[in-house]
Amino acid sequence: MRAPYLAASVAFVLLLAGALSACSPLSLVNAVSPSGDTRTVKSAAYGANPRHVLDIYRPEKGGDKAPVIVFYYGGNWVSGERGDYAFVGRALAARGFVVVIPDYRLYPQVRYPDFLEDSAQALAWTSRRIAAYGGDPKRIYAMGHSAGAYNAAMLALDPRWLRAQGTGPSILRGWIGMAGPYNFLPVENPTTRPVFLYPDTPRDSQPINHVTENAPPALLIVARNDSTVDPVRNTGALAERLRVTSVPVREVSYTGVNHVTLLATLSTSLKRLAPTLDAVEDFVRSDGGRNLPPVR
Repeated sequence: MRAPYLAASVAFVLLLAGALSACSPLSLVNAVSPSGDTRTVKSAAYGANPRHVLDIYRPEKGGDKAPVIVFYYGGNWVSGERGDYAFVGRALAARGFVVVIPDYRLYPQVRYPDFLEDSAQALAWTSRRIAAYGGDPKRIYAMGHSAGAYNAAMLALDPRWLRAQGTGPSILRGWIGMAGPYNFLPVENPTTRPVFLYPDTPRDSQPINHVTENAPPALLIVARNDSTVDPVRNTGALAERLRVTSVPVREVSYTGVNHVTLLATLSTSLKRLAPTLDAVEDFVRSDGGRNLPPVR
């Protein structure tokens, strides 16, 4: 099967998927996503737990001090493996970035806030070690999709997690959230409830409650027709809170994609579904939107 037709078939399969879950056909997305001119370092340990490992994707060509993106995958904090998201690492590395994709502990092994501690540990490891892999520790961006966007948001907005690692959100030049849950109390999803200690979910578990004027710039990307994570209640409300607090924020909303296919647009082969890769590249290349070109 020719690559364009295979990519179209994968896009169709993804469109039929109602929500990102352990059964999502991510292997198909990886299959149609070329490795390109990238190099990969697999299974670097950032901690002692078996889930404390990460993969690093690097451009094949280029000098040192490339911008760094730490990508946290979703899966409702109950599923996910870094290898399923190789297409994200390859596509962003092909744009000239060093990309780190860590695993983190999941429910039922852990509950809130343990996965945030893991995420912070991976980010702190990156800050201290990424120069050895060609990355610039002064240009680090946290990024995530769905539950992973929540993780990225909490690291950027709530200083507790990085402070416990001897650093703080100031190590981030910005952060990027894709279809993230940032304002989801009361918890309605039955899978999410035990993860967040329902019915005693702490109010400080919500990213929207940690916005201050010191927060790093944000790029918030949503599918307008997302039926899994309400884009108005979550992304829209967080963007407004950032704006009124004078934090630089850019909202990007796409039609023709949903919660699942928005993630798929990070694949080089499926980028025609929406220009997500361009938006991410513009944000990072413009120093966290501080000098951002117009939306394509």
